[in-house]
Amino acid sequence: MIATQQCFIGTADENGTPNIAPKRSTRVLSDDSLIFTEVTGGITYANIKRGSKIVVAVVNRDTLDGYRFLGKATLQESGELFNQAAEMSAKMGRPKPFGVVIVKIDEIHSLKPGPMAGKKIG
Repeated sequence: MIATQQCFIGTADENGTPNIAPKRSTRVLSDDSLIFTEVTGGITYANIKRGSKIVVAVVNRDTLDGYRFLGKATLQESGELFNQAAEMSAKMGRPKPFGVVIVKIDEIHSLKPGPMAGKKIG
């Protein structure tokens, strides 16, 4: 679902003001981690650099299913994963990314409608 549906990333600033942003590059990195490429250098980037907690939400409207992933973000502005993201961005004609963000998943919640809505499932 993460690879085929739009993911939204939620962070907060130092005052607790929430921010949400779509990140098309969101992918599964491992069983307990997601990754996305940060190309805008905007509020999400600033909040992650400051150490904000992070939430990733994805929903498939056609199947009425979805998930919310809560975790900690690590920003990599160099290294192998960053170089792979920069290469992919170049191939797609996009600007060089500011970094790649790895989300270490602490909890997973259902966004499926009905009695499972909001329930912790992992």
